[in-house]
Amino acid sequence: MAESWVNSSEHGSVGSDLHLELAAGGSRRAALIRALRAAVQDGRLAPGTRLPPYRSLAADLGVARNTVADAYAELVAEGWLTARQGSGTRVADRAAPPPRARVPKRSPGTPARPAYNLVQGQPDAGSFPRAAWLAAARRALTAAPNEAFGPGDPQGRVELRRALAGYLARVRGVRTDPERIVVCSGFAHALRLLFGGPGGGAVLRGPVAVEAYGLGFHRSLLDAAKVRTVPLPLDEHGARVEELADVRGPVRAMLLTPAHQFPTGGPLHPARRAAAVDWARTRDGLILEDDYDGEFRYDREPVGAVQGLDPERVVYVGSVSKSLSPAVRLGWMVLPEHLVGAVVTAKGEREAWASVPDQLTLADLVDSGHYDRHVRRMRQRYRRRRDHLVAALAERAPHITVTGIAAGLHAVLRLPPGTEASAVKAAAWQGVGLEGLSDYRHPAAATHAPDGLVVGYATPPEHAYAAAVDALCRVLPPLGEGEL
Repeated sequence: MAESWVNSSEHGSVGSDLHLELAAGGSRRAALIRALRAAVQDGRLAPGTRLPPYRSLAADLGVARNTVADAYAELVAEGWLTARQGSGTRVADRAAPPPRARVPKRSPGTPARPAYNLVQGQPDAGSFPRAAWLAAARRALTAAPNEAFGPGDPQGRVELRRALAGYLARVRGVRTDPERIVVCSGFAHALRLLFGGPGGGAVLRGPVAVEAYGLGFHRSLLDAAKVRTVPLPLDEHGARVEELADVRGPVRAMLLTPAHQFPTGGPLHPARRAAAVDWARTRDGLILEDDYDGEFRYDREPVGAVQGLDPERVVYVGSVSKSLSPAVRLGWMVLPEHLVGAVVTAKGEREAWASVPDQLTLADLVDSGHYDRHVRRMRQRYRRRRDHLVAALAERAPHITVTGIAAGLHAVLRLPPGTEASAVKAAAWQGVGLEGLSDYRHPAAATHAPDGLVVGYATPPEHAYAAAVDALCRVLPPLGEGEL
């Protein structure tokens, strides 16, 4: 084991003296990452401490400058460090070890506020690519024409629509051109534009067939627009779209999550994808395709968009809420040609439009390749988190089956019958935030429903993830608990 001191003043630069011990053998980059992470974890490097520049640390350790740069970049991505131009690389304020043994105070009879957030639907907030976004914003705003800061186009900036057309064709198999894309703020905004609501007109009418399990918020938006929803049963092959033939009444649209059924997991079987398109063609209907996490695939080849089978019968909707952040309110609709004008008209006043600077920034991020690099980096990180979760459950709760893990940012834990409610309650009391599978079930779906938990493994910050998984394992029902 080699000991190294870094005195940045010796190299004529500003920074803190730093003592590191690098393990002998193996990758120097990996050894440096472990040593820096350990120094932050045990408090030797306090939040706000400025680290030596790349050249200083590299010279002292006898390693390549790129080795230090790569190690710093990895720890910035993990949330241990921050890097800002003019301020150097510093220990992140939130990198202080969390109070793992301390449970938030609560009044008698009141569950604790979650100390460990495993609620699905949120990426790791600390993973937002701040440096890449800032650089893209500077380039985009420098190059933007003056008219970009005028009233604008409700369809969305052409720069973003062009970037999206190329990206979606390359990554998701979407067949489109910029003129068929309308920029929105996400799937919920898309539903409001398509089906209207209080005080607004509707582009489409119901009833709408939906998967038996899905996001209740989306169903509530349709309810507010007076659109009846009809649940489609699910099995291991996804939504049983063939059962639409038995549905009474003129169902006009079908809402699907075909790449990764939400929340149960798994892609829609190819035969059912084809059957859904055939239904839309013969019934003059539409498929609403929610591609909410299409970029994140781990153990199988990416599943292309259903839209590619028939662009005139599918409304394809995506956003950056999982890939970047839900705080960036940017999404897109790829529409059949005959719906573009009506949807643009439905957007109406400028106040409902997405921010033009954000649109220009995202366009640059995509065109420059930084968006692809960010997604690849996060795909690797989330896969490691998923593997950690699966390994921990296999060791500590082997009677719990984990499903829906080939893709996405969450997993479903299948529980013994009759244990879901008690597990959710136990989690709340232990400060673990998660949801039961029954929370996502359509109220008119079949009465028999499996017990389960929906666990979002992307949400906790990197340094708190292991503790969150440990807390989860402690609240799971033991072997033999539940109905026999």
